[in-house]
Amino acid sequence: MIVAAIISLLPFTIYSTFLIPIADDTRTGPALVGTLRGLGGVAALAVGVVLAPLVAQWSASRVTASGLGILAVSSLVGTLDAVWSIVAFCVGVGAATAMLTPALLRIATTAYSDPGDAGRAATLVTATQSLAAVLAAPVIGVIGLWQGWHGALWITSALAATAGILFLRKGRADVSVPRPLRYGEAFRRLRGRRDLLALIGIASLRTTSFMGYLAFLAAQFHERHGLDAVLFTLVWTLSGASFFTGNFLAGRWARVSHAHGALLVGGLTAAAAAVLGVFLTDSLAVALIATVVMGFGHAVVAAQVTTLIAHSGGELTTPAYSINAAGMSLGVFAGAFLGGLGLSVAGNVGLAIALAVPTLVAIALIRPALIRAQQHA
Repeated sequence: MIVAAIISLLPFTIYSTFLIPIADDTRTGPALVGTLRGLGGVAALAVGVVLAPLVAQWSASRVTASGLGILAVSSLVGTLDAVWSIVAFCVGVGAATAMLTPALLRIATTAYSDPGDAGRAATLVTATQSLAAVLAAPVIGVIGLWQGWHGALWITSALAATAGILFLRKGRADVSVPRPLRYGEAFRRLRGRRDLLALIGIASLRTTSFMGYLAFLAAQFHERHGLDAVLFTLVWTLSGASFFTGNFLAGRWARVSHAHGALLVGGLTAAAAAVLGVFLTDSLAVALIATVVMGFGHAVVAAQVTTLIAHSGGELTTPAYSINAAGMSLGVFAGAFLGGLGLSVAGNVGLAIALAVPTLVAIALIRPALIRAQQHA
């Protein structure tokens, strides 16, 4: 399961790492290639919403195998050196990711009968993904020594296909659903669950802030602190390592203490303060500390959302995870838009405020998000 989660991150990491060679080989510009990456988010958003109730009804191992199969085919198609093949690659990988994430979290949460263990298992999946995002680039660089980005995608395709076959053969991971919810019924019940909707809202808002922050982070450290691209990779690694640490530890804290409200408030408040610190300070040391706090705070919130959905989702757990992933895909676009709007209106001050506001709004959703958890307590 964890291997499949790691594989799902490889295609777009390869795409970002080899953006310039891909643009050269497809005889297009880096701007177009970079823009096409957004199609993956559009596909993930659309597929995540449309398939949300269906993923809960289908066999989890088969959904995972199907997602890995789409990932394998898309990776192969992407190496055909044409614009249409890059479009197909981005759309296919986005759709595959929208299938894989809720399916893998479903396997994790249904493997244990105890809600605490289920939540911890789900956060281990997300923590592993965040760690893989940090470590994938150097590994891909080594893989790319053989046939460049083509070879990296060929290897990814082979890994995805192999893992997909194993999931098809491993039916033990599935948990039968006594009476699967009908398509419309799943949406109706989810609409009536204020706690789940609030959790999805928190995830979308905090993703808006975090992804907007990441979109402008390199420019901030270059223009204000004079870091070139090589040195900035260390900042990126620092941010990613902080996110992994926060995600991993918060999953454990939630398992032991059940202090979800305190962790959500603390994580969101720290994240709001940190984004202001990153974009408003002239001190490199303060900016680096704020970067650590930013990654850690957002990871704590992400872990609480994952855990609480596992704790109280019941038969709506998988649809909720799917809609949650779609909401975070929406947050990716919203973050870049809000950050750019704030920067154009009021410079760094506008950028910092625009990205702090969604985090502060998310704090207002904590009370409804904890309704079910407090009843269980």
